[in-house]
Amino acid sequence: MTGIRVLLADDQALVRAAFAMLLDSAPGMEVVGQAGTGAEAVALARSARADVVVMDIRMPEMDGIEATRRIAADEDLAGVRVLVLTTYDTDEHVLEALRAGASGFLVKDTEPADLLAAIRTVAAGDALLSPGPTARLIARVLRTPGPPEPAAGPALGGLSDRERQVLALVARGQNNTEIAETLGLSPLTAKTHVSRIMGKLDVRDRAQLVIVAYESGIVVPGGDRAAGRPDGGAR
Repeated sequence: MTGIRVLLADDQALVRAAFAMLLDSAPGMEVVGQAGTGAEAVALARSARADVVVMDIRMPEMDGIEATRRIAADEDLAGVRVLVLTTYDTDEHVLEALRAGASGFLVKDTEPADLLAAIRTVAAGDALLSPGPTARLIARVLRTPGPPEPAAGPALGGLSDRERQVLALVARGQNNTEIAETLGLSPLTAKTHVSRIMGKLDVRDRAQLVIVAYESGIVVPGGDRAAGRPDGGAR
């Protein structure tokens, strides 16, 4: 079985070394490169054929947000997932990184076992966690929302009422099993709905669905209302 190839991007050599020791000692993981700048991270993502990039936000020359954006926009790197590192989970730059294409975020002082689990989750193509903390962060940042993304309105017009309900539940942190229970569906049907929504909205993973849901008004930051549901809720 092929292991998960991980690229570490952080401007602090000690942080990279500590993460590298942890990952190289974990079954099924291999550190294939270390970058001290965002530009190095983009170049190494291409040359080292990494599966997951563990990306710090604050780096010289090119920050982690721009590096994430370039990796996500590169068709040759379509299978590469980015896991963003942040000092605090209230860092508003995390939202920018998620918009740029990151699959989730991790606080730097996380437990080692949680870091390994997060890398495996992202490598499997899922958003980090499910994605409750991500949703809470976005809700805080968007309490004073700006205009939605230009393509948000037309794209959402292609969703059915059921798909809008599913999207709202994804944004509120529910996994496929929980969505199935909430809407009286089978887990497979819930998974199919999520996959179709991702295809219609042209997003990489569930983290991107959370962004779209909040920016489009499908869910309202700090409130209980969810658009597209007759009772106004997302229980």
